[in-house]
Amino acid sequence: MKPIYRLITAVLCAAFVVPGGRADDKQIQAQKQQRKVDYYYFEGLKDKQAGRHDVAYDHFRYCISLDSTAAAPLYELAVYALQLRKPELSLDYLRRAVKYDPTNYTYRLALASLSLNVGMYGEAAELYRELVHEHPAKPELIYYLAEALNQAGQTGEAIDRFNELENTLGVNEALSMQKYKLYMQMEQRDKAYNELQRLADNNPGDVRYPIMIGDLLLENGDTAGALSSYEAAHEIDPTSPYYPVSMANYYEAVGDRAAAENQIRTALVDRELDVETKMGILARYLRQLHQTPDAMMTADTLFRTLLAQHPEEPSLKRYYAGLLMMQNKTEEARYQYQLVTEMEPDNEEAWQQLLVIAIQANDTKEAMRICQKCRQMFPESPVYFFYLGVLYYEEKAYQKALDAYREGLEKIPEENVHMRSDFYGQIGDIYFQIKRRKEAFEAYDKSLQYNPNNTAVLNNYAYYLTILRPTGDLDKAEQMSARCIKLEPNNATYLDTYAWVFFKKQNYSLALIYIQNAVGKDTTNSAELLEHFGDILFMTGDKAKAVEQWKQARAAGKKSKTLERKIAEEAYLEGPEDESGDD
Repeated sequence: MKPIYRLITAVLCAAFVVPGGRADDKQIQAQKQQRKVDYYYFEGLKDKQAGRHDVAYDHFRYCISLDSTAAAPLYELAVYALQLRKPELSLDYLRRAVKYDPTNYTYRLALASLSLNVGMYGEAAELYRELVHEHPAKPELIYYLAEALNQAGQTGEAIDRFNELENTLGVNEALSMQKYKLYMQMEQRDKAYNELQRLADNNPGDVRYPIMIGDLLLENGDTAGALSSYEAAHEIDPTSPYYPVSMANYYEAVGDRAAAENQIRTALVDRELDVETKMGILARYLRQLHQTPDAMMTADTLFRTLLAQHPEEPSLKRYYAGLLMMQNKTEEARYQYQLVTEMEPDNEEAWQQLLVIAIQANDTKEAMRICQKCRQMFPESPVYFFYLGVLYYEEKAYQKALDAYREGLEKIPEENVHMRSDFYGQIGDIYFQIKRRKEAFEAYDKSLQYNPNNTAVLNNYAYYLTILRPTGDLDKAEQMSARCIKLEPNNATYLDTYAWVFFKKQNYSLALIYIQNAVGKDTTNSAELLEHFGDILFMTGDKAKAVEQWKQARAAGKKSKTLERKIAEEAYLEGPEDESGDD
C-alpha cells in the first residue's frame, strides 16, 4: 500500500472508530433495548388476542420496566386498568402514553373520553378542543367537545358547538334535542320551543314532536295551545302511546281527574299495545302524579287493570310490588315479589326485596331461609353472607356469624374496599362480644385500613377502648371519635361516644357539652345515652339532675343493677361493662 493510502486509511479509522466507539456502544445498547421492548410488546398483543390476559398484562408491565417511555404498552396497560375498574390508574397510564407519543390520535382520544367519563370535564374539554382543531374533518369530536363543555358548566359555548355541528350536518334530531335540553336547563323556554318546532317542521309525520311541544306549552300554563298540539299529534297517529299520557296530564292540569284516569285506562286495556309499551305509559303517568293518598289509590287501580290484562308478566308484578311498598302494604308486596321469584327464580332483585321485608318484620327465620337460598343461587355475591352474619349475631350464634363473614370475604374483590371494611368491622364486633379483645381490635384495624372513614367502626372501636379497665387507649379513642364527629356531626350515637371519651378522661366540662348536644339530636329516647347524661351531670356536681336522668333511662327501658343502685344511692357507680382488657 502506498504511503498516501496508508495515511488516508489511518485518518478514516481514527475518525470513525476511536472517538465514536462509546457512542456506538450506547446506540447498540439502545437498539437492543428497543428490540427487547418490541418483542415483549408483540408477545403481549398475541397473548391478549389469545385471551391470556394475565400473561399479556405481565408482558406490558415488563415493557415499561425496560422503558418507562414506551407509549404503546402504556396504552395497553391503561385499557387493562379500566377493565379492572381502576380509572385513576388508567388515567395515569394514558397521560404518560400521550406525553411520550403526543401525536397519537388514539391515545389522545382515549384520554379525553376517560376524562369526560370520570368527571374531569375541564380537562376533557381542553383535550377535545385540541383534537377538533387538529382534525376538523371529524364532526363527532365537536359533539364530544360540546358534551364536555356542557358538563363543565359552559352551556353557552356548548350550544355554539352544537350549532357549528348543525351547520355541517344539517338539522338533526340528536343535536336539536341536545340544544332543547340545554335551553330548558338555562330556562330559555322560547328557544327550546323553537328547537322542537324546527324538528316538527322537518318531520311532519313524527308524532313525538307535536306531543313534546304540547308538553312544553302545558308546563308553561298554556292549556289551549297544549290541547291544539295534542290534537295535531292524534291526527298524525291515533295509536301513539305518548298521546294518552299527555292527554291525561292535560286533564289533570284542567282539574278533570276522571278524564285523566280514563285516558290511561283506555290505553292499558288496548290489546294492540304490548305490555312494555303499556308499562311505559303507566310509569310516565305515575311520575306526574303527586304522592297523595288519592294519587296512590289511582295508581293502585291502574296497576290492577294492567295486571288483569297480563297476569303472567313478572316485571309488572315487580313494579306493582314497588308501589305497594311505597304504600306500606308490606304483605301484599311480599306476595307479589314471591310470585316473581316463582316465575323467575334467578331474579335477584326480587329476592333482595323479600330479604328486606323479612328483616324489617324481624322475621329472622324467613330472612335466614332467603339468605341460604340466595347463597346457593348467587354464590359469588357476598351480600348474603353479610346479612347472614348479622342474623346469626342477633341470635348469639357467634361462631356461625364469624364463619359467614369469613366465607363472604373470599367473595369480595380486593378493590371493593368499603365492603371489605364493613365485613371486618362486623368481625370485630363479634370478637369483642365474645371477649376476644385482641382479635377484635385487629379486625377493627384491618377494617380501617380498607376504609379510614368507616364511621360505625370508628365509633365502636373508640367506645370499646373507653370501657376497658383500668384504662384503654383513651387518646386513640378520642382521635377516632373526633373523626366520627367530623364525618357525621349530627349523629347522636357518635356524639354520645365522644362525650363518654371525655368523661373517661375526666374532662367533664367537654363531656357535658357533647352529651347535651347528643341528647338534643337523639330521636330514639336512647336509655344508654340518658344514663351517660346522668353520669356526666353527677361528675359536674348536679346530683339532682343526674338522678332525674337515671330515672328517665330506667323509664326508657334500661334494666341493670348498677342503674338501680345509682338511683337508690344517688351516686355514680361504675358498671360491669367497665371490664378488664385481658382475654
